[in-house]
Amino acid sequence: MANEKQRRVRKNPVERREEIVAAAARLVSERGFNGISLKDVADEVGMSQPGLLHYIGTKEGLLSMLVTDSYDTSGTPDDFLQSGLPGSDPETPSFPAYLRFLVRHNASRRMMVQMYTILQTESLNPDHPLHEYFSNRPDSVWDHYSRFPWRIPPQMGSWDEGMRPVVRQCIEAMDGIQLRWLRKPPIDMYDEWLAFERMIFPSPMWDLYR
Repeated sequence: MANEKQRRVRKNPVERREEIVAAAARLVSERGFNGISLKDVADEVGMSQPGLLHYIGTKEGLLSMLVTDSYDTSGTPDDFLQSGLPGSDPETPSFPAYLRFLVRHNASRRMMVQMYTILQTESLNPDHPLHEYFSNRPDSVWDHYSRFPWRIPPQMGSWDEGMRPVVRQCIEAMDGIQLRWLRKPPIDMYDEWLAFERMIFPSPMWDLYR
């Protein structure tokens, strides 16, 4: 009897990209970007290297897929404004409420947060492909958040006048909390953020703006 031909399962580009992101994120979270090869990713997904390159172009293209096309595109203010959660009114959104939404979102994607944290540490090397991205991150986050009509206490002045140091503190606090959350024993990221929220957005000034 003739050997049966193994039927190949063809996946659409969206499914394949999702597989690549999941596999690469897992590998980077374990070994760092400098510790993996394209062959590692291709083997993890069950593809050839030429097949992988069709989707990512280069190893640096893999980083773009992981960070700018995946990590940065979820948990956004736009996602919050569409959530219907308290404080998400598109006309007068609450910035502290958005940050609570973001913390919950990040708590649901541990592997991606670990990958992002590893890449951020690696990028201290000026030769790392993401060195400029992370160096510019405070400014880019500020610019992105400044697109939205956040409702803030009048004591803060305008968004541009009073909120830039607050946004910086939020980024730094969230990075530190996520690092502790990734360690063992883990902390409750949301509860820890609430403790920082009380310091960054103190009562009574912020009580009506949460």
